[in-house]
Amino acid sequence: MKIGFRTPSLKKSFRARTTGKLKRKIKKSVNPFYGKKGAGFVKNPSRSVKSKIYRKTTFGLNDIFKLFK
Repeated sequence: MKIGFRTPSLKKSFRARTTGKLKRKIKKSVNPFYGKKGAGFVKNPSRSVKSKIYRKTTFGLNDIFKLFK
């Protein structure tokens, strides 16, 4: 498991910022659990736990900039 600084990816950050409202609305209309808290744990518990540990043990550029605000 990774601990420490996440290497930034311009490609992934651009993709995350340009995923539109329309795409999220479509997913929400098809899947009633989309975007609900805890739905990830119900769908795939091991992946959910690993992701939670990863988010708590690593930090990125945005986290560093938030400290200085």
